[in-house]
Amino acid sequence: MNNKSKNSNLFLPVSFTNVRYCMLQFIFIVSPFCLLAQVPDMPSGIIEQQLEAITEINDDNETEDDSFLQQLQQFLKAPVNLNTADATLLKELVLLSPVQIQNFILYRNLLGKLISMYELQAVPGWDIRTLQRLRPYVTVNNNAAIITSLKGRLKGGNNTILIRLSQVFEKSKGYKLNAITANNFYEGSPQKLFVRYKYQYKNLLQFGVVGEKDAGEALFKGAQKQGFDFYSAHLFVRNIGIIKSLALGDFSVNMGQGLIQWQNLAFKKGPDVINIKRQLAVLRPYNSAGEINFHRGIGITFSKKNWETTLFASYKKVDANFVVDTLNNEDYISSLQTSGFHRTNNELEDKGAQQQLAVGGNISYTYNNFHVGINAIRYHFKLPVNKSMDLYNIYALSGKNLGNYSIDYSYTFKNFHFFGEAATTNYFNKAFINGLIISVDAKVDMSLLYRNISPLYQSLYSNAFTENTYPSNEKGMYAGISIRPNDFWRIDAYADFYKFPWLKYMVDAPSVGADYLTQATYRPNKQLEIYVRYKSETTSKNYNPAVLVESPVINRPRKNIRMQVSYKINPSITFRNRVDIVWFDKNGSGAQNGFLSYADIVYKPMQKKYSANFRIQYFDTDGYDSRMYAYENDVLYSYSIPVFYNKGFRYYLNINYDVSRKISVWIRLAQTIYKDQSTVGTGLDGILGNKITEFKLQVQYRLN
Repeated sequence: MNNKSKNSNLFLPVSFTNVRYCMLQFIFIVSPFCLLAQVPDMPSGIIEQQLEAITEINDDNETEDDSFLQQLQQFLKAPVNLNTADATLLKELVLLSPVQIQNFILYRNLLGKLISMYELQAVPGWDIRTLQRLRPYVTVNNNAAIITSLKGRLKGGNNTILIRLSQVFEKSKGYKLNAITANNFYEGSPQKLFVRYKYQYKNLLQFGVVGEKDAGEALFKGAQKQGFDFYSAHLFVRNIGIIKSLALGDFSVNMGQGLIQWQNLAFKKGPDVINIKRQLAVLRPYNSAGEINFHRGIGITFSKKNWETTLFASYKKVDANFVVDTLNNEDYISSLQTSGFHRTNNELEDKGAQQQLAVGGNISYTYNNFHVGINAIRYHFKLPVNKSMDLYNIYALSGKNLGNYSIDYSYTFKNFHFFGEAATTNYFNKAFINGLIISVDAKVDMSLLYRNISPLYQSLYSNAFTENTYPSNEKGMYAGISIRPNDFWRIDAYADFYKFPWLKYMVDAPSVGADYLTQATYRPNKQLEIYVRYKSETTSKNYNPAVLVESPVINRPRKNIRMQVSYKINPSITFRNRVDIVWFDKNGSGAQNGFLSYADIVYKPMQKKYSANFRIQYFDTDGYDSRMYAYENDVLYSYSIPVFYNKGFRYYLNINYDVSRKISVWIRLAQTIYKDQSTVGTGLDGILGNKITEFKLQVQYRLN
C-alpha cells in the first residue's frame, strides 16, 4: 500500500507540533458539516469505549474471550423473542439495566404479550436510545414454538468452520535465534492460527471444537507433535425439562458480583455509568482462544419454580512457574502463568506444570423482585503455591487449597434496584460489594457502589467492579449519574474514590486514588453522534529518579480530553474522527504529554457482498506513562485495542467479501510506523527497524 495518499500531508509536516495544529483544524472545519445529514441509524460506540476502558485497567492485556461478540452475532441471526424471553435471557443481551429488565417483565405480566415493537416505548425506563441499541437483537413473535427435544435441535442450526491466520511480517529477534546460538528462542513459525468448528441452534444447543497456535509456537513438530498448542471442545444444552443448562467439556462460570468467580467479559468503569452490576447465567459455553479463564469438566443447572441449583466439577492442567526446592526437598509453584504462550524452552517448561481440581456450585431463590444465592468454589492444587517473599506478596495465594464462599442478593423496589455480594475464603478473609441503581426520573439514572475487600482476600478467575484487576486489597465508593435532558443530549459522569490498605506491586506503601469522568454526547439525528469526554485519574506510585534507599510513593495525576465525531455521509459510508489529549503528572518532575488522532472511513453498501473500513492515525506521546488506547475494527468475532506511545502513525484496512452464501472472507492489513526509532519491541519480540506490519486472513465456511 502507498502510504503517501492524497491526505498524507497531514501527517508529514515539518514538526509533530504542526501535525497537532493541522489535525485540530481539520476537525473543527469538518464538524459543522456533520450537522446536515439525514440517514439511517448507526451504533453509538458505547461498547467499544467500555472495551477500551477494560484494556487500560488490565495493563494492556486484551481479552481473547470473544463469546460476547459471538452472542451478539447469534442474536442478529436469531433475535430474542420478547414475548417468551425470561430475565436470564434478557441479561445475556448485556444492553439492559436490572431496572429496565424488571420493568419490562412487570409490563408484560400486566398487559400480556406484545403485539408490536412500538409498544416498547411505553415500558418505564426504556428510552429511544435503548430501543435503537436493542432493535437488531430482538423481535416480537406470538407464534414462536420452543423445540425442547435434543433431536429436534440437531436440525436447522448453523454449522460453521472458521479459520483465522495472522502474522507480523517483520521478523523479531526470537525467530532469528536457534538451538545452536541460544538457549531461548521461538521454536515455531511467526504465524498465529485459529480454527473453530461450531454448531448452534438458536440459544438452545451448541457444540464445537477449537484449535489454536500462537505466533512462535510449533505446529506438528518439536514440542507440539500433536498439532495445535491449545485444544478446546464443548457441548452446551439449555432448557431440557428441569435442566436449564448442561455443560460438557469447556465452560465458564459466573457467580454473584464476581468476588469469587466471573470468567466471562465484564465491564468496569467507563462511560456507561449505570452498567455496574454483573448479570449473566451461571454456566455458559466456552469456545474462545484464551487458554486460562475457563473450566474443563461438567456443569449442570436445575431449575424448578423459583429455585435454581448449579453444580460443576473441573480438572485441568494450568501453566505455572515450577521450582525445584533441593533444600527442603519439596517442589513448589512460585507463580501461575496467564499468557498462554509456549514458544520458548522456558515457556514450555511452565506448560501444564500445575494440576488444578475445582468443584463448586450455586443455589438461588428468586421471587418476584427478590433474589438470593449461595455460591461456593473449592480449588485443590497438586503442588503448593509459594510466591516470592516481597512485602506486597505477604497475603498472596499460597498452599495447596483455596476455598471461596459467598452470598449474593438483589431486590427491586419501584425504581430502586439494590444488589450485592458478601464473600469469604476458607480462612475467613472477607470481601463485600454493595450497589444501588436508581431510576430517579424518566431522564435521570443514578448508580452507587461500595466495595470493601481485605488485603488477605484471594480468589481465582474473579472479576468484580474494582479498581484493581482482581478483587483484593481495596476499599472504595463509586457514584455515577446519567442525564438525558432531551432526545438529543446525554450527559454521563462518575466519581470513584478508593484506597489500598496494603502494598501493591511497585507501590511500597498503603495508597489512595480517585477517578472522575464526564462525557457529553450529542445525537441530533440517526446519522450523527458527537461526544466530548473529560477524565481525571490520580493514583499513587513509586517514584525514585534519584535512586534513594527507599522509594517514595507519590500521587501521579493523569488527565484526558477526548472528542469524537461519527457521521453517516450516506447509507453506505460512515466517517469517524477522534482527537485525544493526555497530560500525565503535569506539574511534577516526570511530566508527560500525549496526543492521538485518527480518521475512519467505514464503507458498507446495502445488499452488497462486500464491505470495508480504513483508518489513518497519528500519535505523539512523551513516553509510556502518557500512553493511549484506541479500539480498532477487525475481522468478524475479533477486535484490537493497541497501546500507543512514543511518536508515529498507524493505518489499517479491513475488507470483507461474501464469495457465496456459504463462504465469507475477511482480510486485514495494519502497519505502525514510529518516528526516530531504530527498534520496535523488547527482548525476543524486538524488531530491528521502525515499523511493524500485521496481516490477518479469516475464512468462514457454512456447512448448511
